[in-house]
Amino acid sequence: MRPRSSSPRAPSRLTLDDLGKLAPSSGPPTVVESASALDLAPRLLGALIVRQSPEGIRIGRIVETEAYLPDDPASHSFKGPTPRCRTMFGRAGLAYVYRIYGIHHCLNLVTGPEGWGEAVLIRALEPLSGLDLMRTARGSLDTRDAALTNGPGKLCQALGIDTTFDGEDLLASDRLSIMKGDAPPERIVAKPRIGITQAADLPWRFLLEGNHHVSRR
Repeated sequence: MRPRSSSPRAPSRLTLDDLGKLAPSSGPPTVVESASALDLAPRLLGALIVRQSPEGIRIGRIVETEAYLPDDPASHSFKGPTPRCRTMFGRAGLAYVYRIYGIHHCLNLVTGPEGWGEAVLIRALEPLSGLDLMRTARGSLDTRDAALTNGPGKLCQALGIDTTFDGEDLLASDRLSIMKGDAPPERIVAKPRIGITQAADLPWRFLLEGNHHVSRR
């Protein structure tokens, strides 16, 4: 079990250049505007999601992601911009937050050129700091450490993320941001995405092998 500190060292903020360097390139390092969600999704594993509120700070390490591309029939952007998914066509680095089943929220990082329509779904986190706040936010639901943030709806509830965060700049915001993390020691594996009916066979879900906080192994 990874040791947790009640006063963690403040993580460093990611920049567009940092995100761009996560994507493969045969030339000079690119920025996230030209990096595909499919390239970035596995490389975001190990980065941190930091939620700051008057109640305190909550931090989770990204352990599972999914990529959604413009020509992907499972993507909200497949049929073009709509009021629901217009943020997905915004500039790279924005949070695309939507609600499913009228209850749960999902957090995505917009990638690619503006107007393109692609994003990385943050599917699961390993909670590192602010666990008591996360348990309170989850209410009477299962609040075991391994179950706090092991799904997109769970992590949004634990961090207090809803559609008011749609369009938030994750590279600049003080209340919700993505920060640098250590390179994950676990092996990264690719598997089919979950909860979709179209293009369900594509191995565009990425997770840290053996990590107990992923949504499904």
